[in-house]
Amino acid sequence: MVRVASYNIRKSIGTDWQRRPSRVLAVLRALDADVVALQEADRRFGARTSSLPPDLIARETDYKPVRLAGRPTSLGWHGNAILVRRSIEIVDQERLHLPALEPRGAVRADLRVEGLTLRVVAMHLGIVGFWRRRQARSLLDRLTAMEVLPTVMLGDLNEWNNDGGLFAHFAELHHVTDPGPSFHSQWRIASLDRIITSLDLKIEASGVVDTPEARLASDHLPVWADLSPLPQPAGQIREALAKSTSS
Repeated sequence: MVRVASYNIRKSIGTDWQRRPSRVLAVLRALDADVVALQEADRRFGARTSSLPPDLIARETDYKPVRLAGRPTSLGWHGNAILVRRSIEIVDQERLHLPALEPRGAVRADLRVEGLTLRVVAMHLGIVGFWRRRQARSLLDRLTAMEVLPTVMLGDLNEWNNDGGLFAHFAELHHVTDPGPSFHSQWRIASLDRIITSLDLKIEASGVVDTPEARLASDHLPVWADLSPLPQPAGQIREALAKSTSS
């Protein structure tokens, strides 16, 4: 069993408008996930310095960041970052460019965890529906071109409509899970944060971390899912992927 989580930390600025990275890390310690996708991990302007200093992560948690940043003081790419337990082997990583009017991107890491090689894609999609759908298609096209691996995509999709066309793209060959309303942390009205898995993964359980600490640490609450592998021949997945992208 592997626990994954997604958390938009709003540059470590809490709902009291104080930047307190230790609060974010405390929420992550309590969540105890193996892999965490972060959104808005880095500051938006200038050197885009990480709001979670790597030395603080090392000192206060059992996590290490996947090396994704294009800048020496950043943690991720366009604010997207991935933290993994120190015992997890990082096999490969990649920054993914997304089509957008505003700066957007995603990141990928292939990991060996609990005897499973797992592909993780962390993303923060745009606020305009047309561009969100293009971004979803871009991610799926990239995955189609790669070796088939059990895959989880997770992050802040910025989709307010549960019937939005964005989900139709992902659902062609994936399970789209709604762990529950995660935004706003003070009054949970929207399921902006989602977890999407390939057909060879089973979600055993999922949920939202709704604690006093989490409600204070960011305007989003973390979402999580426990995953286990299912037998699914890679050839069948590849055939379905090819059919999906050609239609």
